[in-house]
Amino acid sequence: MEQAKTILIGAETYPPDINGAAQFGHRLATSMLKRGHSVHVVAASPIPGPSYRTEVEGGIVEHRLRSHLPPTHETNRICVPWEIWSEVGAILDEVRPDVVHVQCHYIIGRALIFQAKRRGIRVISTNHFMPANLDPFLPFPYAVKRVIEKVTWKDMRFCFSKTAVVTTPTQIGADAMRDLGHFDRPVMPVSNGIEISDYELAEGADAGKVPGELRIAFVGRLAEEKNVDVLIEALSLLPDTLEHVVLDIAGGGELREALEQKAHDCGVSDRVIFRGFVPDEHLPEVYQMADVFCQPGTAELQSLVSLEAMSASTPVVLANALALPHLVEDGVNGYLFEPNNAQDLAKKLEAVLSLPAAEREQMGRESRRIVGFHSAENTWRTFEELYVSDAPYQRYLDSRR
Repeated sequence: MEQAKTILIGAETYPPDINGAAQFGHRLATSMLKRGHSVHVVAASPIPGPSYRTEVEGGIVEHRLRSHLPPTHETNRICVPWEIWSEVGAILDEVRPDVVHVQCHYIIGRALIFQAKRRGIRVISTNHFMPANLDPFLPFPYAVKRVIEKVTWKDMRFCFSKTAVVTTPTQIGADAMRDLGHFDRPVMPVSNGIEISDYELAEGADAGKVPGELRIAFVGRLAEEKNVDVLIEALSLLPDTLEHVVLDIAGGGELREALEQKAHDCGVSDRVIFRGFVPDEHLPEVYQMADVFCQPGTAELQSLVSLEAMSASTPVVLANALALPHLVEDGVNGYLFEPNNAQDLAKKLEAVLSLPAAEREQMGRESRRIVGFHSAENTWRTFEELYVSDAPYQRYLDSRR
């Protein structure tokens, strides 16, 4: 993009929230700022009280909207439509962005889409959300949850139909939006992107591996949809020849106490490390110390942590669900396992961990090769072009013919 633009990002979840969508929104904002654009972010306030505006990280302007803590979630705050509708309009009138890029269709995204359309502002949407992700937080019977899922898909389709282009991180996610959400217009896959060099071990550096130990790593929130309990059970099912394997869990969340109990009940509490929250700058060492990375979650539209682990040249064992399969060449850089099947997961982990070190390292190099297709530079360049033109979308449509 030759000329700097004013970009307004609408984020339903944003740091200090800890999840993939929040992390992507932040990376998008900081990257666009570095590329010379003026960047504004509209997101929920992380604290009680009135809305406020602040400038952070060398120039990103955050417009934090009055928010509330929902009864279904302990940490992530949400806005309510009637409190933010006119305020969102006022922000758009003040900022006068060239483009609005929403990350979800819910409350903030919805307000931005319709208020921007009223003002003739171009809107791009990216979907990081599947309605089934709500299930763990809804205290309703199965049949009621399915009705909510159906209504949510319909609402998503309606809101996103008002935007110029709809993207999602993977083709598998785009296919799900077509098949489950009945989107009439093809959804364009645009990878979340990864700064590969941030996770590579420097030449001559020590990865910090513990002699005589093999390590499985998991990075992410300790939430129900991540299925970390299945990973802990799989650890307990590994053969005695792998009793020197430990599980390194980096991340906090509402299920930590239950998962600590799970480790105790499975007899592996002495082999499970609960690190708690790990800042981004220390995550590379978690991946580099690992002999294999595991993502047992089944609600991933694109698993950033899996991309990070692969950038660190780590083999992966991932759930065969949603957007994870495209990251694995079976037996080449790792394996897929049947979701929620601890025995199959144990079998696949054993297949990696029983290899000679040299073969495991070759698997890691294959991970690094595969992740090269997800370069962040390609992602930022694609969005910059989408901010002013439908040309990338048209090229995508042409490639499918």
